[in-house]
Amino acid sequence: MQGPGTDQQQQDRLPAASLPCEGRGRFLHAWHDWAMSSDHQSADSADPGGALLIRIAEGDQSAFEELFTTHSRILMAVILRIVKSRTLAEEVLQDCFTEVWTRCAGFDPGRGSGRAWLITLCRRRAIDCVRSVQAQQDRDYADGLRTTAEAVDQVEQTVIARAESDRTVSALRILPDEQAEPIVMAFYQGMTHTQISENLQVPLGTIKSRIRDGMKKLREELEASR
Repeated sequence: MQGPGTDQQQQDRLPAASLPCEGRGRFLHAWHDWAMSSDHQSADSADPGGALLIRIAEGDQSAFEELFTTHSRILMAVILRIVKSRTLAEEVLQDCFTEVWTRCAGFDPGRGSGRAWLITLCRRRAIDCVRSVQAQQDRDYADGLRTTAEAVDQVEQTVIARAESDRTVSALRILPDEQAEPIVMAFYQGMTHTQISENLQVPLGTIKSRIRDGMKKLREELEASR
């Protein structure tokens, strides 16, 4: 009379060491596959961000989309605390994920978790952004000061030139017409002595003398009015 269970059932309950060589080999191989799968799943559970980064490095676009869905909110918060601007934070976050897609092969699971790697990347990008914005503001401020100073100088020179011009016109009025006229033609109309001579039909030597004598009186009058 047979004992409880069939021979096959008893064999199924035998430990692996008591199985025939061929059966024991299949058993150990199956157990190894299961253990490796279990370890892999455990690692993924402990560092889901790192697992996604590894898949992204292999070109897995779905992993990239999953990483954005699961991590973008916390990374946005990290960036926003540094740049203090929602618009800038969104730009930095976009740059960060662009870098993730192109450079995530640099992620080393042995040096930290995927989340830590992402936060470090985002912090670095955010700080660079703040420095860039500050540098631009400093340049704009310096340009503003320089432009203001140049404008002030220009206005000052214009006022001085206008005052000198007014004084010159007043001084010209004291000159005889024969001296004032060639001076105006030479210095305000840009005519040469020869052109003045031809225009006034006065000898060239006379024109030169009138201009020379008129300028002497003009300088004396301007010096006296300072």
